Amino acid sequence: MAVMDSVDAVDGAGQGLAAVALDRFRGELYRCLGRRADALFELADALLCADGPVHSLVGLCLEPEHRRGHGALYDAVNRGEVNTGRLRETLVGLPLPRMFGGRIVLGVDVSPWLRPDAPTCPERLFCHVYGRGRGRDADQRVPGWPYQLVAALESGPTSWTAVLDAVRLGPADDATAVTAAQLRAVVGRLRAAGHWRVGDPAILVVLDSGYDVHRLAFVLADLSIQLIGRIRADRVLLASAPPRPVEGAAPMGRPRRHGAVMALTDPGSWPAPSTRSVAGTARYGRAEATSWPRMHPRLQHRGPWAGHDGPLPIVEGTLIRLQVEHLPGSRQARPVWLWTSAAEAETAGVDRCWRAYLRRFDLEHTLRLFKQTLGWTAPKIRSPQAADRWTWLVIAAHTQLRLARPLARDLRRPWEKPLTAERLTPARVRRGFRHLRAKTAQPARAPNPTTPDRDAHRGPGTGSPPPATTSARPRPETAHASETTRSRVKRQAKASCCQARGARPA
Repeated sequence: MAVMDSVDAVDGAGQGLAAVALDRFRGELYRCLGRRADALFELADALLCADGPVHSLVGLCLEPEHRRGHGALYDAVNRGEVNTGRLRETLVGLPLPRMFGGRIVLGVDVSPWLRPDAPTCPERLFCHVYGRGRGRDADQRVPGWPYQLVAALESGPTSWTAVLDAVRLGPADDATAVTAAQLRAVVGRLRAAGHWRVGDPAILVVLDSGYDVHRLAFVLADLSIQLIGRIRADRVLLASAPPRPVEGAAPMGRPRRHGAVMALTDPGSWPAPSTRSVAGTARYGRAEATSWPRMHPRLQHRGPWAGHDGPLPIVEGTLIRLQVEHLPGSRQARPVWLWTSAAEAETAGVDRCWRAYLRRFDLEHTLRLFKQTLGWTAPKIRSPQAADRWTWLVIAAHTQLRLARPLARDLRRPWEKPLTAERLTPARVRRGFRHLRAKTAQPARAPNPTTPDRDAHRGPGTGSPPPATTSARPRPETAHASETTRSRVKRQAKASCCQARGARPA
């Protein structure tokens, strides 16, 4: 039951631009589809217009927006074609959210598509899953397909993100190498689209604790980006080596490469911080940030550094300790340790880093929307290539919701609180997308009608043969005509044999 209108009148300049952007994206999305383009496009529309969460893939063929049968739906997912390169360029070409006065902030996260009951599915990995209990012992490793997403984040109390790229990790892939290649490609497309130019502030990239942020900082040192990653609370970092004395006798031995040792679990080993700031947050209460400049780990010739030629590098950055007053729900909060690739960050830079890291949780809201509302991992797909196609359709559907955000009004339930247009969630925008779709471009062609003489027993949109039922048996007049023809052929053959023998046929 809706208590408000579903669509605003497009009378303002902002809404007019939003309507044009939505129409343009829908047309470009259709041009990104190859084989089974019409079925794939209608499948995305059915995903956007379905009532409530999507629990199965085949259920979408019952939506009015999908004018084809279930056979065409599965054929599009299994054998269709999505030009992912062109779609990536289209996503980057759209308006992007920004933070901190125009700075681009990217969030990177991995989410698994669990397939534990599909032993025949190829290219599965053991994906990390948090257990229901407390502690690391409750975590599990479940087979599935891990997907890594890169999204542009925005400020404010919102769950909206702009997903720019998605990559499925394979069994033989190095997670750090894949992440570096993905970020390099995304930054290159941002520059080509004009979102970043020489002289603009560096792009912030926020990562969680599962990434090797020091290795990424070394590999991506040539890009104008600043990495911000969470590190474990039991790490040991080292300060920069003290300078050699200029006057007096030089010390014996080779110059030192490392300075004082700082164990994060031992407050007695912490040197004096360079900055300390306190700020208030609406969700976490009082937040205190302390930083130490030019801190680096001690690298060794193993793991990703096993094949490194020459001496190992020193990857310096700023270490940040963030302590908030409480977590949502008045839970006790432990300190969070962050490391950023900026070697020396001032107080404003430190404040910008930890605030950008807190916005990273918006990407988790997007992943939850993908799974719980849009049914990203609901289909039981066997082929990983089909899973990639469905993933890109979900990303395209979410992008249309983001573009339709200024056009939709709140279709709230009677028990829900009203929200302003700026606070609308993706799920609430989706409730009214069916009304918006009627006013947007419809590039998909209608399905071809079946021929009554040839396909009288075929289902709509399916390629199945006629069923073996009594209605498919030949009619009596057809059987009589076949019998008459057979008798005439037999008489002619008998007459030919008698003429050859010189006898008179009976």
